[in-house]
Amino acid sequence: MSEYEAAVLDVDGTIVRGEELLPGAADGLRALEDAGCSRLLFSNNPTRGSDHYGRKLEPHGVDVDPERVLTSATVAAAYLSRTYPGKRVYLVGGTRLESILEAADVELTNDPDEADVVLGSFDRDFSYDALATSLRALERGVPFYGTDPDATIPVGDGRAIPGSGAILAAMAETAGREPDAILGKPSSIAATAAMDRLGTEPERTLVVGDRLDTDIALGERAGATTALVLTGIADRSDLSSAAVEPDYVLESLAAVETILGSGAE
Repeated sequence: MSEYEAAVLDVDGTIVRGEELLPGAADGLRALEDAGCSRLLFSNNPTRGSDHYGRKLEPHGVDVDPERVLTSATVAAAYLSRTYPGKRVYLVGGTRLESILEAADVELTNDPDEADVVLGSFDRDFSYDALATSLRALERGVPFYGTDPDATIPVGDGRAIPGSGAILAAMAETAGREPDAILGKPSSIAATAAMDRLGTEPERTLVVGDRLDTDIALGERAGATTALVLTGIADRSDLSSAAVEPDYVLESLAAVETILGSGAE
């Protein structure tokens, strides 16, 4: 049996790229299962709920329990619902995130003068008017949150599009204030949500992902063992200047088998 009881796995760049299963991903998932590790998928995608990844991975023969999936959208919805019950949230974000928030009983408002909280996120329709309207709310000093810090989102074929981090940067620069917290990876809020969902001790948990500043930082914050895979955003040249250092560097998720019985070095 493995020294690890559970694994937190990033999705995009770790298991899939776009709609394609990454080479070695199925082998890595099988190795975790054979080692008796329960798994939690954790994506910083702020446009998807827990059900999405079951549908995404099912064609590749990967069975996913929605209860074992977190996204920055679901973590943000749960946090806002729990922390600000009955308060009105002004959202700079897309319609999918809006639906996830509403399903969690988060009250939304389109009036910045009535907002009790501002949440910034990915929005393909982000505009000057949206920025100006969010400024009206932020100037009133209401709490300001972001779903995730990802400046870009990989969309396949080596291409990327601006992500939530780019929009949050515009909002922060305009308002002259940084978000009070990021709710998705790598925040302490996200780390707590992952550990609570798994129900395991951090020292018996492995966090695997392709981003140093979100996946590896999340694992470090949680006190878990971390493994960077080189199938997504980060490569070996990024390690020397990174603020966090992974315990392991793997060519792909397939190589997770080599560390399952070893513990951190």
